[in-house]
Amino acid sequence: MSNKEVKDFTLKLEEGLQIAEKRMLEEKALRGEDLIVSSDGKTIERIPARQYLPQ
Repeated sequence: MSNKEVKDFTLKLEEGLQIAEKRMLEEKALRGEDLIVSSDGKTIERIPARQYLPQ
């Protein structure tokens, strides 16, 4: 693969991951579920999925 092909593939992959993440958040929010997050790798928090969706 050329450099351009690798960059194009990486861009498409990142876009696909963003779409999948958005859909997951929307589905969790509709079901009233929480996300399990850790900002520092040590503390674990449960946060409603609705808080992560854009207003």
